[in-house]
Amino acid sequence: MPAIPQMHPRSKLEKKLVSFREYIDHLATDSPARFALLVFAGTILFFTLLLLIPYTYNGPGSPNFLAALFTATSAVCVTGLTVVEIATFWTPLGHIIIALAVQVGGLGIMTIASILGLAVARHIGLTQRLLIARETKTRLGEVGTLLRAVVITSAVVETLLALALLPTFITQDQSFIEAVGNAIFASIFTFNNAGFTTLSAGISPFVGNWAFCIPVAIGAMIGAIGFPVALNIASAGRKIEKWTLHTRLTLLTYLGIFLVSCFALMILEWNNVGTYGGLSGDGKVLASIFHAASARSAGLSTVNVGNMHESTWFILDILMFIGGGSASTAGGIKVTTFSVLLLAVLAEARGDRDSEIFGKRIPANVTRLAISVTFLGATLVGIATIILLQTTPYSLSQVLFEAISAYATCGLSTGITPFLPGSAQITLIVLMYLGRAGTMTFAAALALRQRRRVIRLPEERPIIG
Repeated sequence: MPAIPQMHPRSKLEKKLVSFREYIDHLATDSPARFALLVFAGTILFFTLLLLIPYTYNGPGSPNFLAALFTATSAVCVTGLTVVEIATFWTPLGHIIIALAVQVGGLGIMTIASILGLAVARHIGLTQRLLIARETKTRLGEVGTLLRAVVITSAVVETLLALALLPTFITQDQSFIEAVGNAIFASIFTFNNAGFTTLSAGISPFVGNWAFCIPVAIGAMIGAIGFPVALNIASAGRKIEKWTLHTRLTLLTYLGIFLVSCFALMILEWNNVGTYGGLSGDGKVLASIFHAASARSAGLSTVNVGNMHESTWFILDILMFIGGGSASTAGGIKVTTFSVLLLAVLAEARGDRDSEIFGKRIPANVTRLAISVTFLGATLVGIATIILLQTTPYSLSQVLFEAISAYATCGLSTGITPFLPGSAQITLIVLMYLGRAGTMTFAAALALRQRRRVIRLPEERPIIG
């Protein structure tokens, strides 16, 4: 009689790994929003620890934990705010770690959560697929396609952008290796709408350089319109009639805001000697185009933002708060949220019962969701602004600008962020995290909470206005 093979008992480590995997599977299936938040927080902590290892920074000693945490949060949240000089404080190894953090963060919180859930649990649960489909405005069967499109689009656009910028860096008295490195870093930071730069002089030397500013502006805009829009346009080909309402609304609103902001920035800063005043006519036009694109979330600036008029700051506040497209590398409340609110106002002004555009009706629950997202964002910015006013000596216009820049994961700054006390830095860290991860998951969680009530209470209209 053949011997029965003995089953070796699992080791304690194997049992713990199995238990952890089962816990992750359960969490990813039953609470995908919470799972995504934990993944995002864990990613930030991971890159914080990487930035604390030797050879990632210059100078004696090591960076304090808060500086590393702030930089990692800003990178993973693709913001660009920093409390240390990126180009000089961090070594090339540190720059690589920051670029990786930006790349991971740019993939999007739902994509990160989905990829990790797929790797650990070996599948993407139905609930999680529903959440991703809601957040990215795709059909349930397209979620896998969207994830592949995210990676492919990122790789293709960043490669093309690096090739477009390489000749400009070569002409800047750099070695070929330095030029290639700077082009790669710039392409990653630009497409992912992260306002970092590894150039010691920043990008101010390129203020009138069309060969640099236009590719950067286009790359930032492509990253900001959103992957669902790019996927829809690619699948539709030349047939514009196959564009979804989301694609049409995103492109129309984004283009409209871009054109209006170009003229506004040009008018306000035309004679400002601290910014556009010393530029030629075409240089002023180029600067306006660049900053109108950058203010949506890229966070790059060829002039000193701190020297801009306060009225210009207010315009930039609005642009940053609106942000870019849904499921994109941009932050803010998103252009579709803004357009839905605008359509609701127009419908109310006309006396229409429904919000309509392009022959389609916007559901009432979508309008309520847009109101919720906007109110939550404004509340977070308001609370953070109050905290910053209490803990710093700076003016309301300055701290409001920094707070909106952090929440909208933009990265533009009036120059006060490196001089903020620890409590204020922590405030911006929390704001960047909630701005990138919290609002998006909050919106998705609300979208899934559809209660059906058998009994509806009597209707009565309160007085408004």
